[in-house]
Amino acid sequence: MGVIGYMVNSVFGTMFSNGNESSSEGLLYPRESETREVKKLDGMWNFVRSDSNNPSQGLREKWFSDDLSRFKRTIQMPVPSSYNDVTEDAALRDHVGTVWYDRRFFVPKSWGAQDQRVFVRFGSVHYDTIVWINGIQVAKHEIGHLPFEADISTELKYGAENRITVLCDNVLLQVTVPQGKVQNQPVDGGVELVQTYTFDFFNYAGIHRSVMLYTVPRVFIRDVVVNTDLVGDEGHIYYSVKSNLNGSYQDLQATVKIIDKNGSVVATDTTAGADLKGVVLVKNVKPWWPYLMHEEPGYLYNMEVTLEGKSNEATKPLGEIHDVYRMKVGVRTLEWTNTSLLINGRPIYFRGFGRHEDSDIRGKGLDYALLTKDFNLLKWVGANAYRTSHYPYSEESMQFADEHGIMIIDECPSVDTENYSQILLEKHKASIEQLIHRDRNHPSVIMWSIANEPRTALFAADAYFEAVAKYTRQLDPTRPVTAAIAVGVNDDRAAKHLDIISFNRYNGWYSNAGKLNMITNRVIEEAQAWNTKHNKPVLMSEYGADTMEGLHMLPAYIWSEDYQSQVFSRHFRAFDSLRKQHFFIGEFVWNFADFKTAQTYTRVGGNKKGIFTRNRQPKAAAYLLRQRYHALAEELDKSTLPDDLFLYTAEDKQSNRGTKFEL
Repeated sequence: MGVIGYMVNSVFGTMFSNGNESSSEGLLYPRESETREVKKLDGMWNFVRSDSNNPSQGLREKWFSDDLSRFKRTIQMPVPSSYNDVTEDAALRDHVGTVWYDRRFFVPKSWGAQDQRVFVRFGSVHYDTIVWINGIQVAKHEIGHLPFEADISTELKYGAENRITVLCDNVLLQVTVPQGKVQNQPVDGGVELVQTYTFDFFNYAGIHRSVMLYTVPRVFIRDVVVNTDLVGDEGHIYYSVKSNLNGSYQDLQATVKIIDKNGSVVATDTTAGADLKGVVLVKNVKPWWPYLMHEEPGYLYNMEVTLEGKSNEATKPLGEIHDVYRMKVGVRTLEWTNTSLLINGRPIYFRGFGRHEDSDIRGKGLDYALLTKDFNLLKWVGANAYRTSHYPYSEESMQFADEHGIMIIDECPSVDTENYSQILLEKHKASIEQLIHRDRNHPSVIMWSIANEPRTALFAADAYFEAVAKYTRQLDPTRPVTAAIAVGVNDDRAAKHLDIISFNRYNGWYSNAGKLNMITNRVIEEAQAWNTKHNKPVLMSEYGADTMEGLHMLPAYIWSEDYQSQVFSRHFRAFDSLRKQHFFIGEFVWNFADFKTAQTYTRVGGNKKGIFTRNRQPKAAAYLLRQRYHALAEELDKSTLPDDLFLYTAEDKQSNRGTKFEL
C-alpha cells in the first residue's frame, strides 16, 4: 500500500481480532521436468522513473497499454537488481514513489497447446507491485522480499511477441511491513516527497529477484508440503500433494519417490483420491545435519512427485502422467524445551550472524557469484547459522543453506514495529503466512522470527504479538517462534509469547561506548534476567561495533579494528560463562558484512559493523571469530580444526609441532 493506491484508515487500539486471514496458493519454485518448461525473463528491461510529486501519472495515462518509450524516455535497467545504485543520478538513488519497467519477450507456439497453462512468477519486487501482460492487469502484490505469481495463459500471444509491464512503488507507511512515513518537505526550487524510516538499512527497491515464465499441464501439482521424522535409523517423510483441482476430483493418484545422492531410489509411496497424503519410509536414512555437526552435513534427498490419473474432462486414461515435480528434502527432527533446542536429538549451540542482502551496485538484487562467496565465507569462519535480518532472503539462498547445512532463523519483514493497528496486524500476518508457505519445506529453517526490535514496551504490543505468535504456531507448530527484542527485560511485553528469547544489545557501543570493562557482566546479567523471568532458552541475536577497515589504534579505540576485536572478546567471556548455565543457546554477531543505510552523520557510507567489508574482505575480527567458532565446533560437535586456523609462530616442544597462538 504505497502512494499508488489507497486512502488508509488506521484502527488503533489494544484489542486485535483474528480477521479473515488469506492463504497463499501454489508458488512452488519453478523447475523443469518432463511436464514443465521454465523461461527466465532476467536481463535488461526498459525503465522509467515517475515524478515523485505525480506518482499516479502512469496509471492515469495508461502507460501499461503500450511500450513505455512511447510515453517517456526510458533507460536500461538490469533485472534482477535494485535500481538505486545503478546510475549516477542521486534523484533515482533517493527516489520516493513509483517506477515502471517493461520488456518484450517471445512465447513458443507450443506453449499454446490446450493442455498447457503458463504462469509468470516474481521472486521479489519491493514494495508494492502491479503487473500487466499485453496491457491486461494480471497481478497485484504487496510486501517485498516474497514471491507472487499469476496464470497468464489467456493473456499471451503464442508464437509471437508479448509485452510485460511492471509498476513498482517503494513507499512505506505506518500500515506497511516494514513501516515508514512520507511527507512533503520544501527544497531548493520547490517541494520534495521525503521517505523516512527508523530501521538501519537502505530501502532498496526494484525487481530484486528473477522473473520466470513456466508451464504446467492443465491438471498439475499445485503444492507440496513435507514434514520429517526419525525413528531409529528410519526416516519418515510425511507429504501432502495438492493439485489445481483442489481435491474436488477423486480419480487422481500421486506417486512419491525418494532418491539418494547416488541416484538410487531408496523409498516409494503411492496415494490416491481427493486427499493425496502419505508417508515414505527411508531405511538407513542419512539425516540432515548442520555444518560441522557431522562429517556429511546438509544431506538432501531428491523427492520426485508424479501426479497421474484421469483429468476433469476425462481426456487422459487412468495411469497416464499429468505432472512431475522434483524437489530436495532433508530428513531431520526438531524439538525444544525450556533450556534447549535440539536437532536429531542433539542440542544446538548457534554460532552465527545477522546478515543483509546488500552489495555494491546491485543493492539487494540476486547475484549467484555473491551468494556463493557469502556461503564460502560462512563456512570458512565456522558459522552454522544466520538470521535473515530483517526480511525473507531469496529462495536461492534458502536452497544454498539446505545444501551447506547452515541453519536459518527465518525472519518476516516486520522491523521496528510501532503504531500497532488492526490493519498493520493483518499485513503482518500476511507476511508471516507467505513466508511460512514459501519456506516450510526447507530443513535449514530452524526457527521463525516474527519481528526485529519491535517497540514492545508499548501497552498494545502485548495483545498484538500474542496474536502474531499464535497465528505463526497455527501455521507451523513444528518450529519455535522468536523475535529479536531490544527493549529491556523489565519493560518488554512480547517475550512471554515466544518460545525462544532473542535479545539485541550493544554494550560497548550504543551503551557505554568505549568502555570495554562494561560489557561482560552486563551481557551475563541480562541473559540471566531473560531466562529467570520467562524460563525459556535465550540467545543473543545482535552485538557488535562499527569498524573502519584499516583503522588500527593501540590501545583500542572505538571505530578501530582493534576495538571491534576487543568487543568480541569481552562478549566471548560472557557467552562461555552463560553456556555453563545450560539455558544459553547461541551467539549472533551483528553483522556479517558492512551494508548501506540511509544517509546520516552516524554512518560513514553505511553500517560498518561487519566482520567483512562490503566487498567481502576480512577485518581483523574475522580471524578472531573464526578461531572461536571452530574451537566451539571442536568442543561441542567434535569437528576437526582447519589446518590454517592459526599461523605458525614457534615450535611446540611437547608435540614437536608449531605452537599455535591467536592472531
